[in-house]
This record gives sequence, C-alpha cells and structure tokens, in this order.
Amino acid sequence: MTQHPQETVIGQITSVFGVKGWLKVFSYTEPREGILTYRDWTLVLDGKRIPVKLEEGRRQGQGIVVRLKGIDDRELARSYGGAEIRVPTEQLPELPEGEFYWHQLEGLEVFTVEGECLGKVHHLLETGSNDVLVVRATASSIDQRERLIPYLPDQVVHGVDLDNSRMVVDWDPEF
Repeated sequence: MTQHPQETVIGQITSVFGVKGWLKVFSYTEPREGILTYRDWTLVLDGKRIPVKLEEGRRQGQGIVVRLKGIDDRELARSYGGAEIRVPTEQLPELPEGEFYWHQLEGLEVFTVEGECLGKVHHLLETGSNDVLVVRATASSIDQRERLIPYLPDQVVHGVDLDNSRMVVDWDPEF
C-alpha cells in the first residue's frame, strides 16, 4: 500500500444534484462553506483514490452542491455517491491555542483527573449543544465500557497533550 501524506476527511459526497453532473456534499467543515476553499480533493470510494478538482460550489438549503472538473452528466456523477472527500492535513488552517481538529483528538488515551485510564477516543459525535467524545475501552482501561463524554473544555476536558497522546477529563468512571 502506498503511503500518503496525512489527510483529513472534510466531507462526503451524498448524491447527485440536477442533471448536469452537480453533486450534493455533506461538509464537515465549520462553517459548512469552508469545504469550498479547498480546490484539490482526493475522493476515496471503495478503497480507490480519485484525485479531482473543484470547479465551483455553493450553499443549497442546508447543504453544499459542487461541480467537479470533468464530471458533467448525472450518471457519471452518481458513481461518486458515498465518496469521502479528503485534503492534505497541512492545508488545514492553524487553529488558535487550545482548539483542536477532531482528527487530532481521535486516538488519544483518556485519563480521569485521578489518573484512571478510561480508554481511547474512538471518534466524536456532533450533537446540538456540544461535541461528544466516544471513548472505547483498551487493554489498560479500568473496565471494558464505552463512554460518551461531553467535549467541554475547562468544564470536563482539563487538558489535551497531543505530544503524549493524552487527554485528562474530570469525569466519574461510574457514568
């Protein structure tokens, strides 16, 4: 398998839009239109990597619609449904101190302020009010439970140490 520079998934193609090859995109960027600032995408579909260029895009209702270079009919566009949209991680803007991208939090070991290991961040969920860490048990965690921990810096999350792949949370293991 070829090594690729570190990439970040910034969205997913959900379906076709209209008859001229436009595609509906679910954007993971904040704000949603942020996905349109990246022109060179790598689509990953069924294990295949497809480099594409974004020609144009716009907000459409709650989502985003785009036109990719060379895709100008509905049938061809349909074949891209479900593809992940990735860009090189180094293209992402630098975040202010104390803010993190989801991909940076995934895989961190989670410890209580008392030093008990709760497991590793498997992924995050977006809820209406705040993001939620899905923490799955590991061989070194105190039990085999999966926990949902609100990602609330200062209130619940007391520290993120990317260099040592650790996060400290003020969280009762009984929850």
